[in-house]
Amino acid sequence: MPVNVSKRKGNIKNIRSHALNATKKRQKINSQVCREEDGTKVRRSVKEIRTSKKKEKAA
Repeated sequence: MPVNVSKRKGNIKNIRSHALNATKKRQKINSQVCREEDGTKVRRSVKEIRTSKKKEKAA
């Protein structure tokens, strides 16, 4: 079972109709399961995965 490592949370925004009614909506983050170097499975956001891959490539 993957462990949730990400500390990011979703955004809350308003949906506006033509009558300007405001309804709250929550945007969830794009979280995916990835493997760490030690072989453990973790659930992280795609933004964090991309950033870590860029750092590994630069080093």
